[in-house]
Amino acid sequence: CLGRATKVCELLTDKEKTYRAVLLLGVTTDTQDTTGTVLKETPVVCEQQAVRDCIASFVGEQDQVPPMYSALKVNGKKLYELARQGIEVERKARRITIRRIEICKIDLPRITMEVTCSKGTYIRTLCHDIGEALGCGGMLTALRRTETLGFTTADCHTLEELKQASEEGRFEELLMPVDAAFRQYKSIFLSPKQSKMLLDGIRLDTNRIKIPAEGDTVRVYGDGRFLALAHIERSIAELQIIKLF
Repeated sequence: CLGRATKVCELLTDKEKTYRAVLLLGVTTDTQDTTGTVLKETPVVCEQQAVRDCIASFVGEQDQVPPMYSALKVNGKKLYELARQGIEVERKARRITIRRIEICKIDLPRITMEVTCSKGTYIRTLCHDIGEALGCGGMLTALRRTETLGFTTADCHTLEELKQASEEGRFEELLMPVDAAFRQYKSIFLSPKQSKMLLDGIRLDTNRIKIPAEGDTVRVYGDGRFLALAHIERSIAELQIIKLF
């Protein structure tokens, strides 16, 4: 996020994300991935159908205990700092949602899967928990985020591509407008008078604006430009600013 688009940052982190992950069964580490110390190795004797059924059982709302090797803080200390000192503390489980798990490939002991999940979900902990449920342990060996806010890897550019575009004077061609981050929401359009009221912080009467029949969050446009992300408070017929751009 560049320029005024930095205002978008705090609105991006609480959205669903999709990851492509590789789970290796039969190995448990203290970090739940390949960077850690191996704690246990167990033969994998699971049948493919048992693996599929187990993974399917993780779809939905659930409580997940964050790993010790994470940036979460307990009493002002980051968990990974404590873990590096050999200290393990109790962590509160957090409510998460796994909306979808698609198994892309099973080549035991490795399983490649695509996971769509809520904010705060640790995919390596999911891999660990699946391994524990199967009785053989498991760890994450590869992870790539493939989608967030509707942006996919097809929308991405490498640092090398950005550098080349900058050297060729094409950098701005690769930038997306601020409102692209909110394309999942419907749009409303204000008159010049309404736009000024909005920019002055005045809550607008939605009875005087053409608003969508469904959806309470909208993109607001006026004077031919994107002005704000706003909330429609239908109970009192008001348009309230979430973030002004």
